Amino acid sequence: MPGTIPLRPLGRTGLKVSALGLGGHHLGQARSEQEALDIVHGALDGGVTFFDNCWEYHVGESEELLGKGLKGRRDGIVLMTKVCTHGRDKDLAMRMLEESLRRLQTDHLDVWQIHGVTFWNDPQLFIRPNGAAEALTLAKKQGKVRAVGFTGHKDPRIHMAMIETGYPFDTCQFPLNPMDAHFRSFETMVLPECNRRGIAVLSMKPMGGTGDMITKGAVTAEECLRYAMSLPVATTIAGVDKIEVLQQNLQIAQNFTPMTGPEMQALREKTRSPAGDGHFELYKTSIKYDNPQARLAHDFPIDQKSVEVQEMLAAAKNTGKPYDFHPAPPK
Repeated sequence: MPGTIPLRPLGRTGLKVSALGLGGHHLGQARSEQEALDIVHGALDGGVTFFDNCWEYHVGESEELLGKGLKGRRDGIVLMTKVCTHGRDKDLAMRMLEESLRRLQTDHLDVWQIHGVTFWNDPQLFIRPNGAAEALTLAKKQGKVRAVGFTGHKDPRIHMAMIETGYPFDTCQFPLNPMDAHFRSFETMVLPECNRRGIAVLSMKPMGGTGDMITKGAVTAEECLRYAMSLPVATTIAGVDKIEVLQQNLQIAQNFTPMTGPEMQALREKTRSPAGDGHFELYKTSIKYDNPQARLAHDFPIDQKSVEVQEMLAAAKNTGKPYDFHPAPPK
């Protein structure tokens, strides 16, 4: 039987989404293609209606897997992917859109977002003439996307600078978990501003992206998901690479009751000490989780140990051609 995950409005878009969403990155880390497809089908059967993805996840494999998993079941779900211009021009964004549509086996996206704002000049590069902002507007006009937004996990001040460009974003995605409340906090800085402006919030990394805060005993999975889902957000996106993780998340979401104010404050107090130096949120403080496309576009060195970097290098080796990183943006 389908699950009973609560549905919530996606800001001012007129769409409704499940309070729990399925992350796209982890699909590319499943033990097999079949398990990835089983995760997508299990999420659908369990009541998940919001599906996240990104053009560059696992060199396109995550989009390919999600497209296969949603085949024949596209209606009734809200499909989102991200464009990885990282400050580069409108034409590149539109080419990436066509590639994403092909991989996802659809003729339109419900939500299309700028991926991973990371650097201090990303807002200026986004809004400049012939920048990615023009691509979002054009894609909407062409009917290829219904809503647009941006994402990132580096610094809430960069998110605020994106919002202050004045572009009419429909959605905004950022990490929300009990640790975030204490360190470079998106919850205290960006969440209220999005709510004030009517921008739908897509919460991500409820367990820190890797689950370290759980495996090391700082918090439980239920505490993390309930905390994030209890905030004023449209959906909480959780990555899943194993069926067992999906079953755990579905059980929490299908039986969800919001935390009370005192419960949330008690969890904040519990996490105050372990959150203090940011070691559970390395995506804010290190290059370990920086998108290689973003770093290359800005002429920054990349993390050679990154899974994404290794996959890009392997793709170049297998084809015998240099991987197409695309030209850097103007300075």
